[in-house]
Amino acid sequence: MPPSKAAKGEYIETDTGNKISRRSQIHGTQHIVLGGKTVIQAEAVIRGDLSLSRPATTSNDANNPSTPTQAQNPNTPSVAVNVGRYTYISKSAILRPPSKVMGGMHVFTQLRIGEHCFVGEGAIVEAGSVGSHVHIGKGAVIGSLVIIKDYAWVLDDAVVPAGMVVPSWCVVGGRPARIVGEVGEGYGVEGAEGGMMREMYRVVGRP
Repeated sequence: MPPSKAAKGEYIETDTGNKISRRSQIHGTQHIVLGGKTVIQAEAVIRGDLSLSRPATTSNDANNPSTPTQAQNPNTPSVAVNVGRYTYISKSAILRPPSKVMGGMHVFTQLRIGEHCFVGEGAIVEAGSVGSHVHIGKGAVIGSLVIIKDYAWVLDDAVVPAGMVVPSWCVVGGRPARIVGEVGEGYGVEGAEGGMMREMYRVVGRP
């Protein structure tokens, strides 16, 4: 995912059209795949370096994302974060792969995000799978190994608990989140062609 050419101003643009803010924090680029035409805004954090396993611990270090990994699990996928085309990662959002304890080790698995998705400002995403055409609101927290199906909508500040499955075309909100409605034509999710995400991508980096 190395940048191939410098865009004027804040963003660097890659060969596949990804626009990455110079003020974002991308860790472990060798473990991150961006599908193309993806936007990563300032202060967003992507933790591709969390692709290894480390011994489970009850100390404060277990909750410290900067703790160095200590041992490699041969079953851990080499791709930690996989983001589809026309996905928009807003300012200060955090993407990190989910983990679970197996055999005394914290095993990180892949975070996969589909196409034409929006991740709101300050959101934290540790899902196992996010479908396509999904909206994750500002300040939302998506717990470890959550599965969000296509065309779902997560409201601002919602906390989706670990392991929850959010069905397609559902709106979830609350702390903890629950289904509060269905996505309708007027709710704001773009159609099959993903026009909204394409337009947001198009205007990024313009003077």
